[in-house]
Amino acid sequence: MFELRTHSKVRADHLTRPALIYIRQSTLIQVRENTASTARQYHLAKRVQALGWPEHLIVVIDQDQGQSGASAIGRTGFEHLIAEVGLGRAGAVVSLEASRLARSSSDWYRLIEICALTDTLVIDEDGIYDPGQYNDRLLLGFRGTMSEAELHWLHCRLVGGKLEKAQHGALRFRLPVGLSDDPTGQVVLEPDEEIQHAVRLVFDLFAQHRSALAVVKHFAEHGLQIPDRLWSRRRKGEVVWTPLRHARVLSMLHNPFYAGTYVYGRTKSRTRLLPGEAPRIKARSRRVPRVDWPIVLRDHHVGYLSWEQFVSNVQQLDDNRTYRAEERPGAVREGSALLQGLVVCGRCGRRMTVRYMEDGVRPIYLCAQVHKDFAGQTCQFLRGDGIDQAVGQVFLAAMQPAHLQVSLATLAQLEERARAVDRQWQLRLERARYEVELARRRYVTVEPENRLVARSLERDWNEKLTALDRLEREYATHPTPTSLTVNTEECARILALAQDVPLVWHAPTTIAAERKQLLRLLIKDVTLTKQATTIAIAVRWQTGACSTLDIPRPKRAADAKRTAPAVITRVRELALTHADEHIAAQLNAEGFRSGSGGTFSASKVEWIRYVHHIQNGCPHGPAACPTGQRGDGRYSARAAAALLNVNVSTIAHWCQTGHLDGVQAAPHGPRWIRLTPEVITTLRKPVPQHWGQRKSEKSEGRTSR
Repeated sequence: MFELRTHSKVRADHLTRPALIYIRQSTLIQVRENTASTARQYHLAKRVQALGWPEHLIVVIDQDQGQSGASAIGRTGFEHLIAEVGLGRAGAVVSLEASRLARSSSDWYRLIEICALTDTLVIDEDGIYDPGQYNDRLLLGFRGTMSEAELHWLHCRLVGGKLEKAQHGALRFRLPVGLSDDPTGQVVLEPDEEIQHAVRLVFDLFAQHRSALAVVKHFAEHGLQIPDRLWSRRRKGEVVWTPLRHARVLSMLHNPFYAGTYVYGRTKSRTRLLPGEAPRIKARSRRVPRVDWPIVLRDHHVGYLSWEQFVSNVQQLDDNRTYRAEERPGAVREGSALLQGLVVCGRCGRRMTVRYMEDGVRPIYLCAQVHKDFAGQTCQFLRGDGIDQAVGQVFLAAMQPAHLQVSLATLAQLEERARAVDRQWQLRLERARYEVELARRRYVTVEPENRLVARSLERDWNEKLTALDRLEREYATHPTPTSLTVNTEECARILALAQDVPLVWHAPTTIAAERKQLLRLLIKDVTLTKQATTIAIAVRWQTGACSTLDIPRPKRAADAKRTAPAVITRVRELALTHADEHIAAQLNAEGFRSGSGGTFSASKVEWIRYVHHIQNGCPHGPAACPTGQRGDGRYSARAAAALLNVNVSTIAHWCQTGHLDGVQAAPHGPRWIRLTPEVITTLRKPVPQHWGQRKSEKSEGRTSR
């Protein structure tokens, strides 16, 4: 009730200005459920009218229903009230109590100051206050401080109660799908076997592939779905099946409740100033590191995995991150680079990245972080196929004692994976058959005359039958897991094959991702250092031990195609007594190959001689042989004619008739004749022959004939 002694503060000039009644509830739930408080605030209009304000000058401001009073930002009604008071258009500000106007002292004192300047009264359920008077302003300030303190005390009591319940694991949260509360309030596994199996499959696949995206791909390839629980009021608690998303896998792997552990304080909220947004101050939640969780109760309830497995999964996700790659190896990729994510630069210590050559198969390990960040020079880059081969050999040597264990674990993993996929499909079909049977029973129990209900139930039954038929056809077309049909003989063959890990390692059916995953079980990182002629490799094992080895640097493209020194030496030896085509044939017969890997030809031999300045003792042209005799002993036609005292045409005639052994590299080309002492004695004329003598001899021979 307003006290009568306070009515003297209401003057005539106050009654000529509007009385602004401010109404607010903090949340929409309070607006909907706390109707009595809302009615009390609207009833203030009659009390103000009793103080003398006419009805047309009473203004109700209720635009801030469902808005918190912790800040004036975002409260359009409060901002309108401040504007009206500041312009001198208000005779009084009316509210149920100070906390309705503001929960913040800064907003409350600002309102009091503006009211004092514009001679505006402040009226609440307890009395009438004139901010222009010191005593009233002091009292209003104290009431605003107490209102803010009250909010703080309420918050402390609520938080204290939550912490007390959380200490005993009694504070309830929304449980993730796969866990539920029993009638006694204990956390248990979801009674639905299909939901349990789907959740277990996510954790089993991650333990196998070590990648959240690989789990999503597996679900998509096999047409599997994941359950999700709705929390809306109309469908609260209902389970729906949706395709698995990457964010869903991450949330499941980061949730300790699946490990049977009760955790309170995984996130912390704090306000942030966000210019340009309304409201500009928002609460942002951030994750708290696992070591800083305030309350952790292990073995609080049953779970799908152990605490150690949960910690291992979180660590694997952290290792898969690409942020700050120098500290994490990253997830296993499909590329052929065996050491992807494990290579460290031996010069600067940074993590090296992977590039591929034009063929997309041969990797290159590159340290270009300085160039990327500071436009500096590339630290080093190395071709990776030789490095991968060397590290793979070191790894296989270390794997020899564990052959049998690897083979057994691999076989069990394949069989479990196949059974998990088929089991999930069976549960899905079982649920669909149950829904069909349920729809059938509903349809049978309805009275035939009640066609309005019967038609609806019949339609629902048909829809369930259609869904079941679609699932059965999809399951029939789905490839059957081969691991389910492995017999004893095949198991024995697989075990015998797994005894030889190098054979499995180099098998075409073993993909690069599987090799990398196996490699990371033993190797922590590999440091590479390019030296003058070798590459220094330091392999650091997971145990902390280190193995070092050196391999020769791969040849440059020019060096790889350069002719071998042994070939040049052989060409130099053969060039003294052989022609180019004979040299090529001899090199091919001796097993030599050119720089490009092909066989030799006369043109290739000629180019080698030209580049290395090798003179040919057996040229094709006579001009290149001033003496007239080649290194292989053959004479030019002119030199042979001079030696036998005949004409050049006679030499040609004798070569054609077979009297002389002559070779000719090309038609109409120069001839080279082999002359032995016996041939010279037989064919040499006593005196030189000329063209005229030979012609007269021919004519005489025709006359005699």
